[in-house]
Amino acid sequence: MSLSPAELNAISVAARWYARLHSGIATDADRSAWNDWLVADPAHRQAWQRMAAVGEQMARVPGALAAPALRGAGRSRRQLLRSVVILVPATSLGWLGWRSDTSQQLLADYRTAVGERRAFRLPDGGSLLLNTDTSVNLKYDGQQRVLELLRGEILVTTAADPAQRPFIVRTRHGQVRALGTRFLVRSQALEGDVAVLEKAVEVRASSGALAVRVEAGQSIAFSDRSVGSIRRNDASVGAWQQGSIIALDRPLGELLADLSRYRTGVLRCDPRIAQLKVSGAFPIDDTDRALAALETGFALHVTRYSRFWVTVSPPPPPAG
Repeated sequence: MSLSPAELNAISVAARWYARLHSGIATDADRSAWNDWLVADPAHRQAWQRMAAVGEQMARVPGALAAPALRGAGRSRRQLLRSVVILVPATSLGWLGWRSDTSQQLLADYRTAVGERRAFRLPDGGSLLLNTDTSVNLKYDGQQRVLELLRGEILVTTAADPAQRPFIVRTRHGQVRALGTRFLVRSQALEGDVAVLEKAVEVRASSGALAVRVEAGQSIAFSDRSVGSIRRNDASVGAWQQGSIIALDRPLGELLADLSRYRTGVLRCDPRIAQLKVSGAFPIDDTDRALAALETGFALHVTRYSRFWVTVSPPPPPAG
């Protein structure tokens, strides 16, 4: 994958905006200016999506680089933004280093943008469905069939292999071995999660702990050190295939964090209502409609600074 000079420049500007907006001192004027830049060119939106796709890593980089510069007194916003430096090499090998997690995700064999779902046919005849903001590498050889899930969530339907090669999904926390099955795997910062829809899988933590067999209708979480307890699947498992998040007495903060995976920009929950329990089916292909449903159905207040910066908070007190 090769990035043009224009793409590299857009990514550099997006990184500076990311640093400013996450510095803790961003103003409404900053957010308005950022929104103007974002909507001015499709390339800007694509660059911002790249930032969102690797947000966890990037949150650490610009935050550390930006803090000293953004605290400077008596300097204009333009000067402050210029002082936040993200080095972008002018080569086709990527802008944060070829071997970094960031470049691996951007150059993955299969990848979806924020809000996108996409299906692929695997070389052995199986199928792969990628959820939003997901990246996967394919490693098939004469001995095994491996999907390396770098981030995000996938639905796998395996196919019979005449050579009887094992089918394995690897994540940063461990691996899942399919036993002729259909299953979902999600890789998050602190743990992975597996839900089995048909037949069974074996789940093993990267520490090498004993594998745990998970049957159809069951789910399990795993970290790099251990595999958790088996639980029953509920109606929310895999609902994203049909374009929904199904919440069953779910804390609002968790629901909004999940919903934010399907939209570009920032979606914040006021801590005062983060534990409010909500239930319902919320569309992921139209997250603004989902927010409107929360606003009317649960008497919440949604503040839209722009399409890309939204806060959900309690309703304001009545006037007078």
